[in-house]
Amino acid sequence: MARFATAAKLVALFTLLTAIMTWPQAASIATAAQEHQDVFFNMWRFAWVAHALATSPARLFDGNIFHPEPRTLTFSDAMPVEAFLAAPFLWAGTPPVLVHNLMLLAGIVLSAVGIAVLVRSLTGSLAAGVTAGVVFGFAPYRFEHYMHMELQWTVWIPWTFWALHRTLETGARKFGALTGVFLALQFLSSIYYGVFLATLMGLVAVLLLCELRRPRLTNALAALAAGATLAIVLAAPYATAYLATKRQMGGRSAEQVLTFSAQPSSYTVATDGNYLYGERSARRGRPERRLFPGILAVLLAVVGLLLRPPSAQAIAYLLALAAAFEMSLGAYGYSYSFLYRHVPVFDALRAPARLGIFVVFFLAVLAAWGHAAVETAIPQAWKRVLAVVICGVLLLEYWVAPLRLVPYPNVPPPLYAWLAQQPRGVVAEFPMPVPEALPGDEARYAYMSTFHWMPGVNGYSGYYPPSYLTRIDRLREFPNARSTEVLRSDGVRYVIVHASAYAPDRAGEVLAALSTDPSLTQLGHYNDGRGDAIVFRVR
Repeated sequence: MARFATAAKLVALFTLLTAIMTWPQAASIATAAQEHQDVFFNMWRFAWVAHALATSPARLFDGNIFHPEPRTLTFSDAMPVEAFLAAPFLWAGTPPVLVHNLMLLAGIVLSAVGIAVLVRSLTGSLAAGVTAGVVFGFAPYRFEHYMHMELQWTVWIPWTFWALHRTLETGARKFGALTGVFLALQFLSSIYYGVFLATLMGLVAVLLLCELRRPRLTNALAALAAGATLAIVLAAPYATAYLATKRQMGGRSAEQVLTFSAQPSSYTVATDGNYLYGERSARRGRPERRLFPGILAVLLAVVGLLLRPPSAQAIAYLLALAAAFEMSLGAYGYSYSFLYRHVPVFDALRAPARLGIFVVFFLAVLAAWGHAAVETAIPQAWKRVLAVVICGVLLLEYWVAPLRLVPYPNVPPPLYAWLAQQPRGVVAEFPMPVPEALPGDEARYAYMSTFHWMPGVNGYSGYYPPSYLTRIDRLREFPNARSTEVLRSDGVRYVIVHASAYAPDRAGEVLAALSTDPSLTQLGHYNDGRGDAIVFRVR
């Protein structure tokens, strides 16, 4: 019971801290989120999974975007763990923006709680666990990726390491199995993190196994082998769908990997909105490369390594931190370049800089060891003061509030409510982007499709299939006879023109051309949530 009480207190504490650090998200949790196309995409993914599970589970991966492509859900991370957890709320009629924000914030809270539990088991200090939770939960990396749902779900990383340590301590098969289950859950929550976790946890496991002697070594190896087998079995059905998509799409180009590789200087850059460091970072920051972990966390880690002889666990975490840092350099480093060329799964990942969260994770554990080391060197009366001061300074270093949020619709605008009542058909929405200027409004179109569930030729994802890129290139001169033929050949029934998304003079030209096209019939004018939209039917 004491463990559950402690866990409940940690959940309450980090829920409060998350509300403070992401303010005013809690005040507008049902209506607003960060302004980014990925927020629309997150809500589309949640809604599609809930819809597919309720109507045709066998076609779970066949999302209604990029018609007629199959497995469109696998063009990006499907996040099945988050989506399955969100589905009951959506089935119950919970507003989709509220579901989105609850899942987003839950990823932060549960990640912080998990590492706090891990650190307490390693150091015996709950206060040190809270320090680790603050670092892991609120470092600038979190706010750099605040719009990326799957990148907030680091929930299972600390639990995987917790189970690993228990396996090495006891040799028990149940803890080996738990290690595999948590690893699979992380893969099913975020493919990036699952791959990175398997790599770095493997390194830590090897380092810690080296200090074991028989029979503990034999038992631990057998338990971990069973866990690895279980992880593969649990993840295989999901991975198979992605392998099929990878064979169709190919891997990420070396140029993409270079673009999203960190540099050593990236770890000195915070997000633009950071209270202490944002102004300096604004001049140097680039997307995916704002990885500053904070000064105090580094100092605490150094103190922990110097104040008392480091344990084998501390050395393993330090080496894993160095490995994660070097791997995050991607094309600028050695190990990731090797993995990209020789291990197939790595050539499907375009952003090595996302290993920065593992640098933060290992640093958070080392910083907690530093906190625990200082605790043992001071009188009991000062320990609570130490905890408050450390957490206060860390929170100040990571402070970004108030976040800039914008409203998102929870109910369909009149256009999409009307469309939901029409005979089923393929939808095309304009303006469409051109290949060199993606993504335009494609993510918004995807989300709006959740109110009618008709297939659409538009789409937004991590991959853009060749058929889609060819289509939008051929439609760049829309409207003309050629573009009408393209739409007809794609089986399009409804053409939606969002007049407010065009320049006023261009909107008039487009509508005039469409109104004289004998192959189109105008069905009406409707509000699309931002302005006037005109719907045509392809004859």
